[in-house]
Amino acid sequence: MDNYIPPSDYFTFDAISADPLEIVEAILASKSGDHSEIKYISNGVPEFDGLVEGQPAPMDMATMLFLACIDWELFRDSSKSLDGGRGSREKLGRWPTEDGNAIAYLIEYVDSPNGTIEDLLAKLTLGFLPEFLGESGFDKGAHGLHLMGWITHSEIRELRREIRRGGWGVKADELFDGGVQDGIRHLDNLLRGAEKYGVGLLMRRHS
Repeated sequence: MDNYIPPSDYFTFDAISADPLEIVEAILASKSGDHSEIKYISNGVPEFDGLVEGQPAPMDMATMLFLACIDWELFRDSSKSLDGGRGSREKLGRWPTEDGNAIAYLIEYVDSPNGTIEDLLAKLTLGFLPEFLGESGFDKGAHGLHLMGWITHSEIRELRREIRRGGWGVKADELFDGGVQDGIRHLDNLLRGAEKYGVGLLMRRHS
């Protein structure tokens, strides 16, 4: 009998220098042939420099959003790790649950008095779904690109404040003893790095 259990999806957290919400309209315009705004926002991105005015952008919208938002300096410089080399990105990348999603685990088992932590984490892992974003086509792109969600730099600061206040708790039915505490610790490492570099965070899924 074949008892092979395939590994869960893997998740990554990338630094973003722009708020995706502010780029959606520029991408929609570019898909209609008006590239002026997307070129202005994403000055220096080769994939946009070659767009021809009047001709719809050939790229899918998720790919365009990724290219426009990513902080390319941090993305390419491995010496500037968001987690300070503490391994938190790897820990959060594949959580020991069926879906591997550490952020979904925290949403399920964190109990905060005003729900702010859960709301911001929901945006991080669900924000690009059409029912959340209000537009379709921005969550899945070519070559397996799967954008989950994001939080801006100001939201990172807000989330860190809520975590450091310590008013949150752990639900009694938590699946793993100490799982929430461990997840919050690793998440805070990422948030601290993002706050230091003045960037937001974008969450991606890799199947």
